[in-house]
Amino acid sequence: MFYILPVWNSAHFRFRTVLRPVASGVIVHCTWIPLSTGSRLNRCRDRYRSAERDLLMCIIFFKFDPRPASKNAYRLILASNRDEFYNRPSKAADWWGCGKEILSGLDMEEGKVGGSWLGISKRGKLSALTNYLEHKSNPDALGRGFLVSNYMTENMDSFSYLRKVSSEGQLYNGFNLLTAEFRASEDTMCYYGNRGSPEPVRLKAAGIYGLSNSLLDTPWRKMQRGKQHFSSVVNKTLPPEGLVQELLQVLNDEELNTPDHMQESQGEGSRMACLKLLSAVCVRAPGYGTRTNTIILIDSEDNVSFTERTMLNCDVTQWSTRSFQFKLQE
Repeated sequence: MFYILPVWNSAHFRFRTVLRPVASGVIVHCTWIPLSTGSRLNRCRDRYRSAERDLLMCIIFFKFDPRPASKNAYRLILASNRDEFYNRPSKAADWWGCGKEILSGLDMEEGKVGGSWLGISKRGKLSALTNYLEHKSNPDALGRGFLVSNYMTENMDSFSYLRKVSSEGQLYNGFNLLTAEFRASEDTMCYYGNRGSPEPVRLKAAGIYGLSNSLLDTPWRKMQRGKQHFSSVVNKTLPPEGLVQELLQVLNDEELNTPDHMQESQGEGSRMACLKLLSAVCVRAPGYGTRTNTIILIDSEDNVSFTERTMLNCDVTQWSTRSFQFKLQE
């Protein structure tokens, strides 16, 4: 399989077929759709390429309720979108690590291989990452995806790990990191963002939270809209399959939430047309957008349901869904 990449000349885009292996034994086929010369989306696409580290989105909604009143309720309900360039190589969620006890997707980009954005282990460790929207970034900064992978493999509790990360926060571009432990004795979720407080925080129980590309629960319009829809769904009494399907609908809301002066202020210096496209819960932009939906459910009996819906062949009309069911171990 191969990439079809547009090549710019003074008049218009032409197509050039490029064969490019993206990982060992893996070659991905991507097709860029040409747009009229000078269009706003065309300029926005160019902007993404020149500043791809700066405008990466993602969004997470979650309900943390470590001791639910009902036996059939959930200790954690998490719904996440990964927004990324369609042609960035990655592996779909699967088991890896010592004893194959860690479940996550993996980044396969050169120099970032093995990083992740969301993962959970059979021993109850969970971590999730979003980038922080900023116009300029350091191209020599450390890869943020390793913050997730390292937590999953290191023998550190969630708060201690974030204390360690916070002491090194200046080595990274802007990020938000969630870490959690789900144990028989106690459930803990913690948060740290290197553009906010210098210390991590423990999250309060029985809370509904939203995390996008600003600090935790920053009221961007897309965050408020998505959190409202998420709250409406999780407050229903639904079977697991129905809950997953309704949460996927929340994650695939493409309505633009503009104007959003708070998001625009944080992204000052970026093109307004680009920020507008990024204002949806489900992002759709030229060659970039929401390419993975993930739903994680953990119930009061230690049962975990992990559902991943991911784009195939860089084509927004082709998707594959995989589900994993397992029980937490001590």
